[in-house]
Amino acid sequence: MQVVVGLDSGTTATKAVAAGVEGGVRAMASVGYPLLVPAPGHAELDSDQLRQAATAALADVTEQVRQRGDEVVALSLSAAMHGVVPMADDGTPLGPLITWADGRAAEQAAALRADGRAGGLHARTGTPVHPMSPLAKLAWLSQHEPDLVRRTPRWGGVKELLVSALCEAGHLIDLSCASATGCYDIHARRWDDEALEIAGVRVEQLPEVVPTTHLLPGLRPEVAAATGLSADIPVVVGASDGVLANLGVGAVREGVAAVSLGTSGALRTVVPKPMVDPTGRLFCYALTEDHWVLGGPINNGGSVVRWAARALAVQFGVPAPEGEAADECDARLLAEAADAPVGSDGLLCLPYFLGERAPWWRAGMRGAYLGLRREHRRAHLVRAAVEGVCQQLALVRDAFDATNLPVTEVRATGGAVAAPLWVSTLAAALNLPVRVADSPEGTGLGACLLGLHALGELPDLDQATAIVAVHQAVEPDPAAADLYRRMRPLVEQSTLALADVFSTLDSLAPALTGATEEVV
Repeated sequence: MQVVVGLDSGTTATKAVAAGVEGGVRAMASVGYPLLVPAPGHAELDSDQLRQAATAALADVTEQVRQRGDEVVALSLSAAMHGVVPMADDGTPLGPLITWADGRAAEQAAALRADGRAGGLHARTGTPVHPMSPLAKLAWLSQHEPDLVRRTPRWGGVKELLVSALCEAGHLIDLSCASATGCYDIHARRWDDEALEIAGVRVEQLPEVVPTTHLLPGLRPEVAAATGLSADIPVVVGASDGVLANLGVGAVREGVAAVSLGTSGALRTVVPKPMVDPTGRLFCYALTEDHWVLGGPINNGGSVVRWAARALAVQFGVPAPEGEAADECDARLLAEAADAPVGSDGLLCLPYFLGERAPWWRAGMRGAYLGLRREHRRAHLVRAAVEGVCQQLALVRDAFDATNLPVTEVRATGGAVAAPLWVSTLAAALNLPVRVADSPEGTGLGACLLGLHALGELPDLDQATAIVAVHQAVEPDPAAADLYRRMRPLVEQSTLALADVFSTLDSLAPALTGATEEVV
């Protein structure tokens, strides 16, 4: 079989997925790397490690494809959004990559909200003003390291690092990743003047924006030699990981939304042209020129159960489980939590253990349990955390409703949805049927499908809805859906009421013992 390889560079690993035109995954490889925390609130990647991982993952999956007797006919690229990295003229990285999870630009984002510029920037760029965005990160760098910002020949992100590692293509960025920078006007299709002034960068320091179906000029000779692929193999520049996850589960038609639920999460739906939620709760990023993805990401997904494993399940003197042991511990906690009643006997969790993004877009959010009583046990705490995450995704769905974007079906992917409790709770919180994708590699598969589209093998992307295999729908339990609907206003009220408390705790953090230590 002829296959396309989707190469997906993420926050903790680069994955390579091989798939054919029928949408089935034929091979997969993954190369991991650590997320570096050099200072409190910072989150970086070693740029060279990320580039090396791309070649290693590609070489691994290519060898698997050969052993199956298949043939790689093209590559298609996916990348995590919101990264910032200084680069030389030849594309060589000049420092670490600042990831989406980095929070050092909280003050810059708050200032843009306070002076009233955030709303206009969001409306033009589709990217909420938040510490995650490259706009805020570059503003922070311009304030703290102005000489670095001024002297750096190129500024890029994960996709630009990936392109420069694999190809001699110049300084390019795809429309999808550009639309997630907070610096690109998605309506006028050009870099935004006000955003660049705030960021402190010149337009010539930023990459040329190309369509997501743009073909790059083949592989560098050293990459071709390392992978055994032809140097002139077609390489599709591709899109960002979030929008490709929609394509990878077939959620590209009107009324079909995608949920990604791994360590973090997101709910997204597709519209035919750029549009922005007037209340500022949703992002708008490109998949192609006529497929735009509206949605909201949340910081906390399956990570809440991993937190519970370390905070609530580890016995004295026993180290926190890692690897397969940690996965087994998570599964046991979820099975225990499934025995707790829906609604966790009145226990409400605001699951902002890693801060939060949608729909609040406010730095400094913290987690909380409300309604805690002496009869509550560990099962209640874990179930309440799961319910809190699903309620957060339901708040994003409510923003869809308010923007006149009705959703009738949800397709889900990610490690968390392997657990029945997550799927049943998600279906009830959203009050929608949820179909879990057969393959957990939604983003990589989406990159493959976009590659096939660029090559003319998949003329209509809407065909992905029929091509991608999904399990039978899990229907929402009516009683649970009604209870979650009545509890959801309490999540909003509690979050807004505690916002000032969270801010004060944030300001006190340096004086609090252990305040800079994270347990995730």
